[in-house]
Amino acid sequence: MAKSREDLKQKLDPMQYEVTQNNGTEPPFRNEYWNEFKEGIYVDIVSGKPLFSSKDKYDAGCGWPSFTKPIQDEEVVEKEDRSHYMVRTEVRSKSADSHLGHVFDDGPGPEGLRYCINSAALRFIPKEKLEEEGYKEFLRLFNDAN
Repeated sequence: MAKSREDLKQKLDPMQYEVTQNNGTEPPFRNEYWNEFKEGIYVDIVSGKPLFSSKDKYDAGCGWPSFTKPIQDEEVVEKEDRSHYMVRTEVRSKSADSHLGHVFDDGPGPEGLRYCINSAALRFIPKEKLEEEGYKEFLRLFNDAN
């Protein structure tokens, strides 16, 4: 069931609320995960749905966490964003309709995408805690065979 805005104000800190509910942007290089490179997954701070893996994270030099692709395409929704006198592609979580960030076509890899995501929209779950936190199925991402 979707949480009300009041419930979210109680659950999220002010920056998390501003980013996810009001399409805000946190400051570059002054956010929780821009420089985090431990193994694990990043989930939607609101719904808990898996969004990105550390396997697809890289340093784009922009000051926000950047990924080449989502873990599950169906959980990430792209929408045209014409705010700030630009045309960009906004990235939102499907389940919670949270603003996550934007996707650009200047990334590495075969698709050439850079998902530039606000740390405030994410919660990081280290590989060692995936099973304990109910994300056991994502341990496969970190098997040496991959």
